[in-house]
Amino acid sequence: MGFFDRLTGTKRPEAGVAPRPTEELRRALLSLNGPDVPYLISGGAAHGADLVAEWRIAEPAWQHVFVQSQLTHALRIRMRLAEDVPEVRAAEESWEVTRVGNPPRLRASATYGRGGGRTISRRYTLGRGESGRLEATESFSFDSAHLTDPLRNTTLDAGWTWRGVVFGRL
Repeated sequence: MGFFDRLTGTKRPEAGVAPRPTEELRRALLSLNGPDVPYLISGGAAHGADLVAEWRIAEPAWQHVFVQSQLTHALRIRMRLAEDVPEVRAAEESWEVTRVGNPPRLRASATYGRGGGRTISRRYTLGRGESGRLEATESFSFDSAHLTDPLRNTTLDAGWTWRGVVFGRL
């Protein structure tokens, strides 16, 4: 893996893994959806892509998670399935969000970025442990890798390359 691949987050499948057909990969990526995951993967025609994965920020069932996480950036991954190569070209887009109102709601700001990045939010609670000593216990954790890792791993398992796109067209 070269420097540029590291910079863009490009990963290649293990040697000897035969690439699966495009429709099989599409079904595998869409099957990552579920009621217990904080993201949604859908058709991406409206965003100039084959598939789009993004946080469920607007869904009422997930709003409390995003508010509690004190998330400052929303994330969308636009994916193009390049059958001839075979690779999934993935453009990560993020924008800054702020909390407004009571109860708090997330609102997107004008700040926008493109390229790989990772957002981690953790909350700890202080309390006495079994030994009676003061201990910090993680009470909440949120990581943007919960979106990117399943997409990338599913792609690699299907024998396709995951290519991060920072510049140019998808």
